[in-house]
Amino acid sequence: MAKVHPKTSMVGSSCNDHDEYSSSERQVFTVWMKSLVISSNGCTVFNSNGDIVFRVDNYQTRRCTQVLLMDFNGQVLFSIKRKKLLMFRSWEGYKWINSKFDNEEGEWFKVKRECRLTSGRGSMITCHVSLGCNKTATTGNCSYKIVGLRGKPTVKITDGAGRVLAEVMQKQSQGGVSLGDDVLSLMVEPQIDQSLIMALVIVYGMINHKL
Repeated sequence: MAKVHPKTSMVGSSCNDHDEYSSSERQVFTVWMKSLVISSNGCTVFNSNGDIVFRVDNYQTRRCTQVLLMDFNGQVLFSIKRKKLLMFRSWEGYKWINSKFDNEEGEWFKVKRECRLTSGRGSMITCHVSLGCNKTATTGNCSYKIVGLRGKPTVKITDGAGRVLAEVMQKQSQGGVSLGDDVLSLMVEPQIDQSLIMALVIVYGMINHKL
């Protein structure tokens, strides 16, 4: 873990307020596609100070139907469920408040993958994200788009106007050396809900069978 992020700290916050996961400045995170829990699939996310801010610890095998995004202390922020309707698949994200889930409010966002004839390695993956689905969601009725390449870690998340809100790429050391396919850099633009962005990154990981 020290090689992934040399300044790693084990100090985290238990606060789940929305403001905690947004910033007035662009933020860069390190996404390590490894769980800190032995015999568990998942990922660990560090901020620029080396603090662990998000994590996924999946005790099931990969390609599971549900993944939980948690903060450092294990409080659930989002649950992401994979749905399968005939030959098409979609993903639904449910917001948790203080680690409590109210199913009556419905899903917070929906992700639908655009159907394409080509599906080999390097083919384009495009997903449409509907936000503001939940009765109490504050995002309003708007949409995002997730665009990436199958089998590749690089992915962009844009808004309806095409503005890049977040981007994932392979992380490199200061000397320009790649740290491996399982160590990624996540850039999030200002005033964007970082927990929501991380939930969408998880959806992309599920599509690529990384989670």
